[in-house]
Amino acid sequence: MTSTFRIGGDLDVHRLGFGAMHLPTGPGPDRDHALAVARRAVELGVNLIDTAHLYGGGANEELLAEALHPYPDGLLITTKVGVARTGPGGDWKLDGRPAILRDQVRQALRRLRVERIELLQLHRVDPGTPLADQLGTLRELQTEGLVGRIGLSEVSVAELARAREIVDVVSVQNRYSLLDREHEPVLDACAAAGIAFLPWRPVAWGRAGAEAGIAAVAAELGATPTQVALAWLLDRSPVVLPIPGTARIEHLEENVAAATLELTPAHRARLDALAEAARTGPG
Repeated sequence: MTSTFRIGGDLDVHRLGFGAMHLPTGPGPDRDHALAVARRAVELGVNLIDTAHLYGGGANEELLAEALHPYPDGLLITTKVGVARTGPGGDWKLDGRPAILRDQVRQALRRLRVERIELLQLHRVDPGTPLADQLGTLRELQTEGLVGRIGLSEVSVAELARAREIVDVVSVQNRYSLLDREHEPVLDACAAAGIAFLPWRPVAWGRAGAEAGIAAVAAELGATPTQVALAWLLDRSPVVLPIPGTARIEHLEENVAAATLELTPAHRARLDALAEAARTGPG
């Protein structure tokens, strides 16, 4: 199992990243602890960190900059745009209008303290704005040198195919885990094209029967069920780059250690069977 992946053919990252969504951004001790978690992630070798404008309206981006700027060489902080507080009463809603996307990118550049976002992802496809307009705007920002590479989030196989006719898509971020494989066809499409697949919510429980089986494998390997679930993802395809999130250092360290966990063929087969049973029947 390879431990690194080259996003877009030129961005080398360790395959186990970190999702920053759960980090508290308010003032006080919780913020201090969040800063420590982000710094510890980098100390542990994580060099792919995921954030978004949606996470606190940019507050999460500011937190990461406070924790990590000036950034060490090789650290990739990817952010997402396309969800805005423009609904009735200031509610969050999908908003892929060109002016909104441009404004959120400008805000992200300022908050992250960078001149270019190396990987920018469209958080969701806005059905109210033509896809060509949404991706065309990101392509313009790329041409202007403000964006390096373009990714998508929560898309179907058909949407991915259509997007690839407009821009070079280097990453896809969809919900996916051992027990939640709804987007299996999207992962397969990414694997065939060499596109990075960043599963969000990469550890999801809720099926008691399958969870008992995962716990049994974990006990045999001297690991935790979470580590087994992450190791299964890393073993699933070389394009898979899990981004588990946490606000606790002990959980972060547990997650990162999963990158060194080796599944035997027998354990892999058992986990595959559990995953298939969870996909096709009750847990």
